[in-house]
Amino acid sequence: MAKQAFHLQDAAPEQDTRANLMHRRKFLAGIGLGVTATAVIAACKKDKDNGNMQPPGSIDLGTGDIGILNYAYALEQLEAAFYTQVALTPYSGATAAEISLLTDIRDHEVAHREFFKTALGAKAIQKLEVNFAAIDFSKRDSVLATAKAFEDLGVSAYNGAGKLLVDANYLLLAGKIVSVEARHAALIRDLISNGTFADNTVIDANGLDLAYEPSKVLDTAKGFLKSQLWGGNLPTS
Repeated sequence: MAKQAFHLQDAAPEQDTRANLMHRRKFLAGIGLGVTATAVIAACKKDKDNGNMQPPGSIDLGTGDIGILNYAYALEQLEAAFYTQVALTPYSGATAAEISLLTDIRDHEVAHREFFKTALGAKAIQKLEVNFAAIDFSKRDSVLATAKAFEDLGVSAYNGAGKLLVDANYLLLAGKIVSVEARHAALIRDLISNGTFADNTVIDANGLDLAYEPSKVLDTAKGFLKSQLWGGNLPTS
């Protein structure tokens, strides 16, 4: 059993670095937007101070598009840390095929994390501390159930945040990332129970996936974080 909290970028630095170099290159090339740290500093037309008081010691995600990108960056940090641990300590009975698939997902999530970190530059939030105490990394059921929760949450988070973005380039970027997250979600679901890849718990009668507001997503994610995120200045419309 591996129950631990750790700094995200400190996990498996050697494997992480190799994965970053290879997958980040592919990922950036695939996106083709040429988003740079300078370009990310966009206008904040939808900024809205909700009048909330920031909790002491919490991390402010920011405002406008930068805030939404930091929101996505935080979720990618969480997912990357989880799959890095999964790859380091495969659960009992994991097949070679499962290890290979979960390692591929890890590489995607690390690439997403590093992409946001680079694109945001000085506007990026700090690295987060996770809390995986509730996950038993030695057991398949525990790992896959958590993976399912993360992937479904990630898909709904991107779907819910898209309407809050001002810059169309960022919306295109979010669409490209959420499509990858949806592939992950489908795979994890089928590993748990074949044929459940897109059942009615995540797809509605119109064939549409779920979309959650940032406040709901952050409330769910906080159970897996030691760091406290604050989205009080994120746009809401």
